[in-house]
Amino acid sequence: MSEYQYYEFLAIDRPLDDDAQDEIRSLSTRARITATSFVNEYHWGDFRGSPKRLMETYYDAHLHVTNWGTHRVMFRLPYDLLDPDVVEEYCAGDHVDVWVADEFVVLDLTSEDHAGEFEFTDGAEALLSAIVGVRAELAGGDLRPLYLAWLAAYGAWERDENVFDRDADDDLEPPVPPGLGMLTAAQRALADFLRLDDELLAVAAQTSPPLEQVTDDPDTLATWVDRLPVGEKNRLLGRVLKGEASRVRMEMLRRFGGDNAPTIPCPTRRTVADLLDDAARRRADRKRHLAAQRAENEVRREQARAQARAQRLDKLATEEDASWSRVDALIDTRKPAEYDAAVALLTDLQSLAEREDRYDRFTMRTTAIRQAHARKSSLIERLDRAGI
Repeated sequence: MSEYQYYEFLAIDRPLDDDAQDEIRSLSTRARITATSFVNEYHWGDFRGSPKRLMETYYDAHLHVTNWGTHRVMFRLPYDLLDPDVVEEYCAGDHVDVWVADEFVVLDLTSEDHAGEFEFTDGAEALLSAIVGVRAELAGGDLRPLYLAWLAAYGAWERDENVFDRDADDDLEPPVPPGLGMLTAAQRALADFLRLDDELLAVAAQTSPPLEQVTDDPDTLATWVDRLPVGEKNRLLGRVLKGEASRVRMEMLRRFGGDNAPTIPCPTRRTVADLLDDAARRRADRKRHLAAQRAENEVRREQARAQARAQRLDKLATEEDASWSRVDALIDTRKPAEYDAAVALLTDLQSLAEREDRYDRFTMRTTAIRQAHARKSSLIERLDRAGI
C-alpha cells in the first residue's frame, strides 16, 4: 500500500483574507483552499508548510491523519478563554502539548499507533467536523477534552511500553472534570480519534461527578443575560456586527458557566498505575463475563438442538418404513443434491437405531444399500464421510 496523509485546517473565528490565502497556496498547489479551510491529501511527498506556524498565524483547528498510525488534532483559542497553566496540568509527553502564541493558546493532541501495518484511512475528511466542537467546549470552560487527551496518552502505554518511563506509574492524574460518564458527541469523537480505550474511560469516570447542564435551561440563561449592564451588551453587540460573533459567544458562555457552576468537591486523585491496573482488571472481568455468557448461550443452543433432534426422531419413529423407501427414491435420482438428502435422512435413521437399540438392523439395511449402489462412487464417498 502506498503512503497516505490527510491535512485539514479550519479558520473558525475569522476567515483568511486574499493575502493569507495566497501565502497558503504557495505551500501547496493541489490543496483545496478557501477563506475558511485548507484540505489536501498526499500519496507521495509531504506537506511543505509547518502546521504549528499555520496554527499560530492563521487557523483555529487542524487535523493530520496518516496510514502509518499518526492521529493529530490541534486547536487555537484566545488566551483569555483557555488558561495555559490549567492545560499544563493535563500535558503528557509528546501526546498533549500547549504553548502560547501572541494572544492565542495552541493545544496539540497526538496519538501514534505504529503497529507495523498501514491503517485504513477512508473517511478522514469527516473527522475534523466531528471533533471540532470540543474547541467551543474548551472555550466555555469544559475540561473534559483535556482529561480525555491525557487519559488517551497514558492508555497508549498499554500498546507500547516505550511511550513512558516506568516511574510514570506514580504520576497523579490531573483534576477529574465532571461529566466523564456522559460525553458530548464531539468528545466521543475525540476519544475515538485518540484511541482511548472504553474500559479505561469507564474506570476514570467512576470518580467524575455528574455534569449539571445549566446552559440547557433557557430561562436561567435569559435571566443572566437580562442582568448584564446595558453598556456591556451594546459593546458585545458591536463586536458581533464587526464579525466577532463566534468569539463573543464563547466568551459569554464561559462567563455564564462560571457564574452558574455548582460547587463540586474534588475527588481523590489516582495514580497512572491505579487507572491502568483497574482498567486491565475491568477488561479481564468483562472478557470472563462474555466467555461465561457465550458458554451459557451455547449450552442453551445445544439443549434446543437436542430437543429438536429428539422430536425429529420421535416423528421419524412413526414413519420409519416410509423413510427407508424415501432413501431409496432419493438415491435412484442419481443427483448429488438428492444424495445429500438421502445421507442426511440415513444419519437420522442411524441415530434412531442407536436410541432404540436396533443398530444391527440398521447396519444390515445400509450394507444392502452399499452393495446395491457400489458403483455410485459419489454416493459411497458421502456415506463414508457420514460414517454410515
